[in-house]
Amino acid sequence: MLLDLNINHKEMGRKDLLKGFSMSVEENQKVGLIGRNGTGKSTLLNLISGIDKDFDGQISINKKARLVFTRQEHTGLGDLSLITYILEDLPEFKKLKSILDNFDFPTPTQRQLESYSNALDRFTVLGYFEVEEKIKEDLRRLQFSEKLISGQLGALSGGQKRLVEVVKIINSGANLVLMDEPTNHMDHIAKKWFVSWMSSFQGAIIVITHDRDVLHCVDKITEIKDLKDQTFKGNYDAYLKQNTQKTVNSMQDWEVIEKSIENLKKDVIRYRRLKEKSRNPGTIQNFKRMENSAAEKLAELQEVEKPTFWIDKESGSELKKDLGEKYQKHKAKNIKINLHEKEHNSQKILSVESLSLGYPGKQLFKDLSLNLSMGERLELRGRNGVGKSTFVKALISTYNREGLQGKIFGGLIELTPLAKIGIYEQELEASYLNLTLEDAIYSFYSSLDLSLTDTELRTILSRYLFEPARDGGQPVATLSGGQKARLQLIKMFASEPNLLILDEPTNHLDLPSIEELEEALKSYTGAILYVSHDTYFRKNIAGKVLEIYPA
Repeated sequence: MLLDLNINHKEMGRKDLLKGFSMSVEENQKVGLIGRNGTGKSTLLNLISGIDKDFDGQISINKKARLVFTRQEHTGLGDLSLITYILEDLPEFKKLKSILDNFDFPTPTQRQLESYSNALDRFTVLGYFEVEEKIKEDLRRLQFSEKLISGQLGALSGGQKRLVEVVKIINSGANLVLMDEPTNHMDHIAKKWFVSWMSSFQGAIIVITHDRDVLHCVDKITEIKDLKDQTFKGNYDAYLKQNTQKTVNSMQDWEVIEKSIENLKKDVIRYRRLKEKSRNPGTIQNFKRMENSAAEKLAELQEVEKPTFWIDKESGSELKKDLGEKYQKHKAKNIKINLHEKEHNSQKILSVESLSLGYPGKQLFKDLSLNLSMGERLELRGRNGVGKSTFVKALISTYNREGLQGKIFGGLIELTPLAKIGIYEQELEASYLNLTLEDAIYSFYSSLDLSLTDTELRTILSRYLFEPARDGGQPVATLSGGQKARLQLIKMFASEPNLLILDEPTNHLDLPSIEELEEALKSYTGAILYVSHDTYFRKNIAGKVLEIYPA
């Protein structure tokens, strides 16, 4: 066993995250860690890595374990050179390098000599004398240019930073790896490579992900649900089957509790009335004892928290009629996307002719042409850095009649007067981060010249799984990745758009939210232009594919 943990209690602020949570990981085991947004998945990895020590419980890591973890955010690290960032995150590298670099050659003490000798041996065993060149070779294999390799971390795209994290792991010699949403922002080719690497990796991995392609190649899935752990042997397909059965059983158990509560309430009232009508002291005492016993059992059952019930739509549709009706009654609240029905038509909404786009001195792609009409779906596909996001930004700038950040070397972008664009970007604009959640939503609507009452705001917050009283005043910068993703959806649908531009929309969303988004988009009558690495999402949304190649 590489890892064994038992978390009696972990809270964040006043919110309980984990209570009675346990988990174990064996050598070479691949574990997918899932759960609704905000349930404590990233916090759990911070506990295992030792970043967060504020909890009640025990975490045992085998002495043979060499642990390394990936970062999801790189705030404050952008000025580091790419190579320095990777090297300093390798286990023991920074400490050993410091000992070797600061050795006092003229007059070392015996203790310093022993420390230097041990560090030299360890540095050699770990292969760290050759590791810098090995890192560069791996980056080149992943199509990093020499300019990027010798540059700063902050110059990289989101997908490139994810690949850097994997290169770090490959060269760490670790046998216990913690990964947080590793495929976010990766292009489809890079993700295919990552899944292949993960499957063949000789070590254990705990990976937070709702990327169904990644979950397809794990050995076990642990779900954080109702503060505790639920474990499912096998991959994503096995999880769906086991989860359906567990949820049905749990739902039936809950109905037994509900029925018992209903009966005990009646018993308390009945025994009380019989006690009050009785004249015999012994009979009164018997009914009083029966009333108290029923009241105690009732109080005990009323303390039981209602479990969270979720079954994927396909499995849910296969339930027998009575179970399906029960599930609809009890299922967990999900985000609710209300799309206003519009008349179906095939009017053209976007036209791009022979577009060549890039920046001064660097052309990214050339001769890109497309037409998009109402009801159509178009997937943009291409490697990271080829210009997909630059093209999306050019569309947005054209729509807003703003100056382009890039440069059009040739061609034309034309949006019809009919067009009303809703945009889901990889990251929220920085200007929103210092606002509260409420103020950010007011700002969305104000920028569109739309009014929004306090009642309407609370309704929107609830539809997207925010608690108005608790979350409304929270700064956007402190929201989790999943909460920011839901905020992006609020922003995108605010104007009742007829053209959606989606840039990796499934990043950070949990499985139920991804399903809800997919179902909403299937019935959407407007046009959709999207970029996604998620093969399940691409299959569900479908449409034409336009491959972008470098100039």
